[in-house]
Amino acid sequence: MLGMIWVRACSALVGFRAPTCVRSLHSFPGITVAQIDEEVAKLLELKAQLGDDGKTQFVLKTPKGTRDYNPKQMAIREKVFNTIIRCFKRHGAETIDTPVFELKETLTGKYGEDSKLIYDLKDQGGELLSLRYDLTVPFARYLAMNKITNIKRYHIAKVYRRDNPAMTRGRYREFYQCDFDIAGQYDAMIPDAECLKIVHEILNELDLGDFRIKVNDRRILDGMFAVCGVPDDKFRTICSTVDKLDKMSWEDVKKEMVNEKGLSEEAADQIGEYVSMQGGMDLAERLLQDHKMSQSKQACAGLSDIKLLFKYLQLFHVTDKVVFDLSLARGLDYYTGVIYEAVLTQASAVSAANEAQNGANAEESVSVGSVAGGGRYDGLVGMFDPKGRRVPCVGVSIGIERIFSIMEQKAEASPEKVRTTEVQIMVASAQKNLLEERLQLISELWNAGIKVGVWQGGVRTDQGGDTVNNPTLRVWVPCVSTRGSSVAALSGL
Repeated sequence: MLGMIWVRACSALVGFRAPTCVRSLHSFPGITVAQIDEEVAKLLELKAQLGDDGKTQFVLKTPKGTRDYNPKQMAIREKVFNTIIRCFKRHGAETIDTPVFELKETLTGKYGEDSKLIYDLKDQGGELLSLRYDLTVPFARYLAMNKITNIKRYHIAKVYRRDNPAMTRGRYREFYQCDFDIAGQYDAMIPDAECLKIVHEILNELDLGDFRIKVNDRRILDGMFAVCGVPDDKFRTICSTVDKLDKMSWEDVKKEMVNEKGLSEEAADQIGEYVSMQGGMDLAERLLQDHKMSQSKQACAGLSDIKLLFKYLQLFHVTDKVVFDLSLARGLDYYTGVIYEAVLTQASAVSAANEAQNGANAEESVSVGSVAGGGRYDGLVGMFDPKGRRVPCVGVSIGIERIFSIMEQKAEASPEKVRTTEVQIMVASAQKNLLEERLQLISELWNAGIKVGVWQGGVRTDQGGDTVNNPTLRVWVPCVSTRGSSVAALSGL
């Protein structure tokens, strides 16, 4: 009897006729009617979730930390890319491309505590792979594989990080980086100064508002940690904590050093005195005379290079935006010398406009923080070279997504419309039976290298330049202020 009940319940769920199944089933000893009813209820609920057709229901959306870009957004992005590429080419760079994923061992051990943000993959053959975290490590691998010792290159491509995204601040899990790097033997600090000059040029050309470029040196940080009593095996982890000073207060950073990293309060307090210092060449000179810092050869070498760097920056006329900041750490393990980071301090006039409209939310909408960063990584190529041959390298990465967040807001606040096409001529006809003539005209214009579109609607322009319906005339008269075109080809009038 119980078997019959169970068969009928299952038959109702799957749509079979009970008589076709009963002959092959037997009763189930030890199962009560209540248990069967409970299981049937669960199956009915599952069926309702799946739908009558058995297909899984889901919501169409992009994965967390990613986004689509509409034509207007892509037009803005293309403008930003073109500005950056022009600057890179002006400085004599050539471009390369590398795979979007690398062998996992290629990326392992290069990013310090940030290694946990790497996306890992496994192919059908069992090979362990990872999506690239940045463009710097693949570039170093490329140099080692191809035995290249001198190149000035730029690379614009997507990278991936399992970060907690904050899209209003331009933080994503999939995003573009625009990298410029100089590899090879040069006089000290000249390539480093050129990278800072490039950042200065790009941010000025994009007109994002006021900005500041912070510089420091890994050797200064290591020397500072040593004279403050930080054990050698804690240098990298303490450096990663100091790197959080742009997001956390000193009190919270100190608490992490002491409670989580096991550093003594005395050592943390000494570090706190140094990381609060900012200045220019004068600060480097003062620290060279500092009783503690002068005891570290590493720190003295870094301070001497900072002085030389500021000398070249004066020749490049960019010292007005550059500050020597001892709190700048940049947590990536591969940096060996000068490091730098560009931060927006005022997101142009759009900040004031958003504040007036959104009140307290304005800060969230325009505060994007760091928009570029980089430094010297002389030992990275040697990690991949079988003989450990070093190739001195220095570079900078432009955070395009954060810049794009500002540019998009500026476009929304501007009365000028963003043009999404480059059409120069629209071909239209006053009569419906001239399709072949229009196509012939379009073909001739295309062959002449002219950007042409076909107008399919029936509109005319009024005195204000806006378009209105006109079903009696199939002509489109372009208006520069609204369409960006300047010519109309009319046939059949």
